[in-house]
Amino acid sequence: MPSRHDIVTFHDPPVPPGSTMYVPGAGPAREVHVEEPDERWSGWFDDLAGRVRQALGWRVLDLQHIGSTSVPGLAAKPVIDIDLVVADAADEAAYVPALEAHGFELRVREPWWFEHRVLRHTHPRCHLHVFGPDAPEPVKHRIFRDWLRGNPDERDLYARAKREAAEAARAAGEHSMQYNARKEKVVREIYARAFAATGLLDGPS
Repeated sequence: MPSRHDIVTFHDPPVPPGSTMYVPGAGPAREVHVEEPDERWSGWFDDLAGRVRQALGWRVLDLQHIGSTSVPGLAAKPVIDIDLVVADAADEAAYVPALEAHGFELRVREPWWFEHRVLRHTHPRCHLHVFGPDAPEPVKHRIFRDWLRGNPDERDLYARAKREAAEAARAAGEHSMQYNARKEKVVREIYARAFAATGLLDGPS
């Protein structure tokens, strides 16, 4: 179980020299398109979650729809983000082949960041983020999702930031990681308010 400190801390370790987060042949998406909310997204998650559970069975410790497509009414890139928690994210042999048999493809390997892995699915489009039980990121992601679901003003603020970041990234010919960086300031401001509301972080005096 992650500590309170780790949950409220943004861990941004540099990529070790000579390393890359992407497996051979992979890289960031070159096109960034934020679309209006689509009621189909929840159904896409249900389909993908069923595939993961069929592949891994009891090895699924937790499986959550996270990211913008998990928030009703929020504009998003039409890619379903899912957090999968397994016993040991570093033990790829325990889950990657089984997921590959169900249409997922390993794209990202970050052992320096909580042993994070990402597998991609194309129909429907999905990024499956894999962590171990001690990683704070799945907890962060659920807090952010639930805060946006319960606070329409924050959801709308985030939607504006996403649209502005996407427009600027497209104009500059940037990829998805650069788009993420453009909206990071607003994301962290929203997180701070959510952490304070949950009691994880002291609010303003």
